[in-house]
Amino acid sequence: MKENWNYETMIEYTIKHIAKIIDGKLYAPVGFQENKVEQVVTDSRTFFRSEHALFFALKGPRNNGHNFIATLINKGLKAFVVSQTEVISKKAAYILVENTTEALQKLAAHHRRSFHFPVVGITGSNGKTIVKEWLHELLSEEFRIVRNPKSYNSQIGVPISVLLMENHNNLGIFEAGISQPDEMERLANVIQPEIGILTNIGDAHQENFSSEQEKTEEKLKLFTASKKLVFCADHTEPAAIACTFCSSHNVEPVSWSLKNREATIQFKKQTKNSSTQIEATCGDKTFRFTIPFSDSSSVENACHCFAVVWVLSKNPKKILTRFKQLSAVAMRLEIKKGMNNSLLINDSYNSDLASLSIALSVLHQQAQKGHLKKQVILSDIQQTGLPQAKLYRQVNLLLKQYGIDELTGIGPEISASSELFSLKKEFYVSTQSFANVLARNRYKNSAILIKGARNFAFEKISALLQQKAHQTVLEIDLNALVHNLNVFRSLLRPSTKIMVMVKAFSYGSGDVEIAKLLQFQNTDYLAVAVADEGVELRKSGIEIPIIVMNPEEHSFQNIIDYRLEPNIYSQELLAGFEKAATENALQQFPVHIKLDTGMNRLGFKSEEEVNRVVSFLQNTDRLKAVSVFSHLAGSDDPQLDDFTLRQMECFEALSQKITESFPHKTDRHILNSAGIERFTDKQFEMVRLGIGLYGISATGLPLQNISTFKSVVSQVKILQPGETVGYSRKGKITGQTEIAVVPVGYADGLDRKLGNGNGEAFVNGKRVPITGNVCMDMLMLDVTGLNVQPGNEVEFFGPNISISEVAQKAGTIPYEILTGISQRVKRVYLQE
Repeated sequence: MKENWNYETMIEYTIKHIAKIIDGKLYAPVGFQENKVEQVVTDSRTFFRSEHALFFALKGPRNNGHNFIATLINKGLKAFVVSQTEVISKKAAYILVENTTEALQKLAAHHRRSFHFPVVGITGSNGKTIVKEWLHELLSEEFRIVRNPKSYNSQIGVPISVLLMENHNNLGIFEAGISQPDEMERLANVIQPEIGILTNIGDAHQENFSSEQEKTEEKLKLFTASKKLVFCADHTEPAAIACTFCSSHNVEPVSWSLKNREATIQFKKQTKNSSTQIEATCGDKTFRFTIPFSDSSSVENACHCFAVVWVLSKNPKKILTRFKQLSAVAMRLEIKKGMNNSLLINDSYNSDLASLSIALSVLHQQAQKGHLKKQVILSDIQQTGLPQAKLYRQVNLLLKQYGIDELTGIGPEISASSELFSLKKEFYVSTQSFANVLARNRYKNSAILIKGARNFAFEKISALLQQKAHQTVLEIDLNALVHNLNVFRSLLRPSTKIMVMVKAFSYGSGDVEIAKLLQFQNTDYLAVAVADEGVELRKSGIEIPIIVMNPEEHSFQNIIDYRLEPNIYSQELLAGFEKAATENALQQFPVHIKLDTGMNRLGFKSEEEVNRVVSFLQNTDRLKAVSVFSHLAGSDDPQLDDFTLRQMECFEALSQKITESFPHKTDRHILNSAGIERFTDKQFEMVRLGIGLYGISATGLPLQNISTFKSVVSQVKILQPGETVGYSRKGKITGQTEIAVVPVGYADGLDRKLGNGNGEAFVNGKRVPITGNVCMDMLMLDVTGLNVQPGNEVEFFGPNISISEVAQKAGTIPYEILTGISQRVKRVYLQE
C-alpha cells in the first residue's frame, strides 16, 4: 500500500451522503453532517489545509492511516473515514466502516455510475500507461477525456482516478493493474468499462500466479460487463483465452493481427529508419498512418490505439495524421540539479489538473527539507473542457494550497487569466519569449517545477536552467527504489525497524535525494560510513536518526553537533566518545555497540570485552546503548550457512549480555540484505538494508532495476578493413564497419576491462560490442547496420543490460560498479 503518491481528487458530496454510499456509521458534531466534501485524501504527508477534505485512513501491512489523524486535525482536517473506533472524538466527523480501502472503492463505484459517457478500460502486463497516454493524445480534440494520472492503477490509484470524473468529461480512459489473484473484480466494479483493451501479457507479477493462463483470466475480469474487447490475435495463448472469455460474457471481440491470423483488423507494417508505416484493413476499408517509432512494443501499442479509435469513431481518417506526432511517454518526472543551488522537477510531458496536483506534491516534498523557495513554471492547461476562468481559479487554489512562492505562466490562455492568480507572478505568451529574457539568477535557492503541455517544448527551459554537465547520466528510478523497499518490508514483521545504508553516496545513487525519499517513506534509521556524510544529510534537512559506521576521534564534535549516532567498536573509542559527551554536558547520548562474530573486522569479540563495555556504560549517564549489532560475512552464500548460523548463535549470546544489563530497550540487528532474504527468522528488532534496496537480490526477489547508466552518440564514422580503433590499436577492423563514439570512459566509472568486445552497450534496440580500449572520457561501439546517428541514446546498464552482468564481465561485484560511477556523472531522478 505504501506508494509515493499524493492520492487526492475533487468531488462534491456531503458527509452524510458519503456515509450512506459506503454503508458507514456517521459520528458527527451538530452541523457537520451537511458539510460538503470536495477533496479525498489518503496520504497524510501531502495534505494541505482545506475546508472540504475527507481523509480515508487506509491500513496496510506496515502502515496505518489512523495513526496520523491527530496530526491532520491539527492541520485543520475535520472529516475522516475510519475502521477503528478508538480514534473517534468530538473534534471532527467520522464515518466508521469495516474496511477503509473497500469504502474508497465503493465511493468511486457510486461516482462512476453517475456518468453515462463511454469508458475505456486497459489492463495487461506491459503497455497500459503508454496506450492510455497515446489515446489521450489522439482523441483529445474530439473528446474531453478523464484518465488516471500517471500510472495510478492500483487498488487505491484506480478509485482515486475514477473520482476525477466530472460532468464536462465525455470519455474516460482508465488503466488497471493487479499483482495477485482476486484483485481485478474490485477494480472492474470501480471502472465499469464499456470498451476494453488487453495489452501484452508478460512476466510481471507472474510469481503470484500459478500460470500465465490464471493471470490472463484474472485480468480479463475487468471486462466482464464490457461491450467490446480489443486484443492482439498474434499472442496465441492469451488471444484464445480472450476469445473464450468474450463468448461466455457476450463481449464483442475486436482482435487484430500483424501476422495474417484471423482477426477483425489486419495490419501490415514497413519500417523505415526510426519510423514505421502501418496499413490497417477493417472489412472493406483500408487506412494508412505512420508512427515515429520502429520497435515492436511501440508498433503493438499503436495497433491497440488504432483499434480503439476505430471502435469509437468508425471513421478514423481525421485522426490518422496525429499518429505521426505521438511522442515517447515520459511516465515519470525528472528531478535534477539546477543552477544557483536550485533543484529542477521536470514534468513537461503533459499538463492537466490531476497531474499538476501530483507534481506540486513532489515539489513540496523536495523543497520543504531543503529550505528552498517553491517556484512553478506552468504552460496553458489544454483540453480540460472547463471554462477558462474556472480552470485557472482551480489552478490558483492548488498553488495556494501547496504554498507556492512564485508562478511563471507561459501561453496565451494562462497569460489572459493573470488576474486570477493571487501570488507573485509573471507571464509570457510563448516558450521562446520566456527564453529570450530568462534571467538565470532569478532562479536560485529554489525548487522549480517545470510543468507544461508537450507543444510548449518546455525541455528547452529545463536545459537552460539545469546545472551543466556532459551528456553521460545515471538515471535513478525512485519508484523502483520504493518498490524494492516495500518488497523487503513485506518479509518483515510490522514491528521490525529498518536501517537503510546510504553510505558511499547511497551506493553511487546520490545521498541527499535518496535520504529525502527514505525519510518520506518513514524509514527508521539511515547509516553512513563517516561523519561528513551524515553532516551533509543534516544540512539538507534529514531529521531521522543517522548512525555513523566508522566514527573517527576528530569527528566527535560534528557527531554531537549534528545529532549523529556513532558505532562503538572498541574500548578506546567508547572512552573517547564518553569524554566528548562529558565535555558537551550530554546525557544519554545514543550509541550503537558493534560485536565481531566472525567477520574479523571491527567490533567487540570476546565475552570479557562485552562485560567491560557493559560495566563502562553502567557507570556513566553520558551514553546510552540504543542498539547492538554484528555483521554477517557470507549470508548470500548457501555454502557458508553453517558459519552464518554460528555467527548468529554467537551474536545472540553476546548481545543478550547487553540487552539484559539495562532497563531500557536495546535493539538488536545482524541481517543485511541477503540475510533478510535467507534468514528472516533472525530479524530481531531491526535489520539493515543495503544493496537490496538498489535492486540486487540473493534469492531472486521481484526487485526492480533502479539505475540506468547511459550517454549519447557523439559521432559515427565508417572504417575500412585494416584500420584500428583506439589506444594501442586494439580494435582491429576486418570488414567495412560503422563505429559510434560515445562520451563515456573510465573516468566516468566504466571499467576498462569492458573494452575490446568484453562489454556491450544497448543502442537502437540492439546490443553492440565495445570496440578497442575504453578511453578516459570516451569509448567506441561497433554499430554496423543499425543506422545509428549522433544523438542516439546508449545504455551501458539498466533495463536492457543488468548491472550484475556488467559486474561479472568486469570481474567484480555490483557494489563496485554502482559506487564507481563518477561524481561528474549527472544524477537524474525519475519519479511518478
